[in-house]
Amino acid sequence: MVAQKNDEIVVKAVGLTKIFMDFWGRPKAKAVNGIDFSIKPGEVFGLLGPNGSGKSTTIKMILGLLYPTRGEIKIFGQDPQNIDIKSRIGYLPEETYLYKYLTAFETLDFYGALFGLPVEQRKERATQLLEMVGMSHAYDRPVGEFSKGMARRIGLAQALVNDPDLVILDEPTSGLDPIGCREVKDVIRLLASRGKTVILCSHLLADVQDVCNRVMVLYGGTIRAQGELKDILREEDKTQVITPRLSPETIAELKKFFAAHGIKDAGQVSIDNPGRDLEEFFLNVVREASAEVATAGAHANGEIPAYLQGDNAEDASGQTILESLHRRADDEAAKKAAAETAAKLQAAAEAQEKKDAQLSQLKNLQQKAETKVDEAKKASDEASAKAAAAREELNRKLQSLQKK
Repeated sequence: MVAQKNDEIVVKAVGLTKIFMDFWGRPKAKAVNGIDFSIKPGEVFGLLGPNGSGKSTTIKMILGLLYPTRGEIKIFGQDPQNIDIKSRIGYLPEETYLYKYLTAFETLDFYGALFGLPVEQRKERATQLLEMVGMSHAYDRPVGEFSKGMARRIGLAQALVNDPDLVILDEPTSGLDPIGCREVKDVIRLLASRGKTVILCSHLLADVQDVCNRVMVLYGGTIRAQGELKDILREEDKTQVITPRLSPETIAELKKFFAAHGIKDAGQVSIDNPGRDLEEFFLNVVREASAEVATAGAHANGEIPAYLQGDNAEDASGQTILESLHRRADDEAAKKAAAETAAKLQAAAEAQEKKDAQLSQLKNLQQKAETKVDEAKKASDEASAKAAAAREELNRKLQSLQKK
């Protein structure tokens, strides 16, 4: 993939408007209403807004799937309908649409073929991407058997198979556990460090805050807020000071100091222990647990494919991100494997129970047969005894007649 120029605007929209018409050609809904924005190379741009605010419509116009009613939008300085720029875009839709009868490997190979990649390159990239998203253990399983989180991982991999300059991710962490969410965010950071441009559309604002440089908030098809995230979230009328743990005496002196400088209202001053980030706390617990107990599941090996790393894969920022990727992924596969094992054990137990029942039935039949044989033998013995007694009686009578 040819690297994009540093001065090249990736996305530029001027007066972008999209009006949906009814059957008679009358305006039905103004989904996007005259918005202006631009996205620079290497940015992670957050596209925010409630349902129905125009986010999906904007993304579809960026992709060239919808024509603007008015205004103009350019992608890499060209019209979105230009076929040549499609190879520079990777897209993960909100819902993961995959061919359920293709395996994980076949899925990535198929999308690589759509971009005209050679067979060997498709094979290499598919293998590397499956390892990156922690799905190498399921490369030959049909994606129709995957859980939502596992399918989401494959969807992320297919969005990167063509080494895109612009990556559009619509709810990329949907269906993933906290470990999977952190891995996706680490991949986004690495892509940005390599000069890729990422458009992130998500309702999980914590994820947006973690990775985005700039955000744009839409409401009713218009831009309500736009700018650098750090500037938007900064509270100019407050000052935050973080120090090592202070003694009660020092805290009391600080309060006197604040009071001496006109800050006498106790509600204006908060002196407390800072809280930890819940996500980081969760990941630390999982890391400690995984060091003690090995478990199955999706494992991301932390290896980013070389074609995504660029020429300076050993720089400090990139290396930090690569190191942060060495952690376990979600345990959805482990749960499924455990369920399959339990089902097999249940089936084996039922088969053994059926076998025991058949064996018991055969024993009962054998006992009945032996009883009938004994009864028949006893009846035969009684008949023989009666016959012998009858012969003796007959002989006795014959002897009595002969004497007469």
